[in-house]
Amino acid sequence: MKQPKLTRLEIEIMEAVWTRGQASIREIQESFPEKRRPAYTTIQTTVYRLEGKRALRRVKKVGNFHIFEALITRDAAQGRLIDDLLALFGGRTQPVMARLIESGKLTLDDVEEARKALRKLEEK
Repeated sequence: MKQPKLTRLEIEIMEAVWTRGQASIREIQESFPEKRRPAYTTIQTTVYRLEGKRALRRVKKVGNFHIFEALITRDAAQGRLIDDLLALFGGRTQPVMARLIESGKLTLDDVEEARKALRKLEEK
């Protein structure tokens, strides 16, 4: 199944749900820092869009509100984002790696983890 394309706000909402396991719209809204917290209705509309994209689903109703849980994993969503990013570079990883190195965001520990992952792939 193809993973849905998510906006920045949708990813932030998904992060709140992934962290909690299940959450109401109010709990999702309150997970945002107070200084940049979107309106309740903004979160509500976006949650319903995520439901339409089959990224979230309603699992139960408590009183007059619903509890939602994720239908896609954090890894799957991150994978989609990375695939989309690489597509912007024609599938080439070198420009992305060069930028990570130049910005200091790629550490020697990251490189060692990548080596381990590559070795595992070679063994298969």
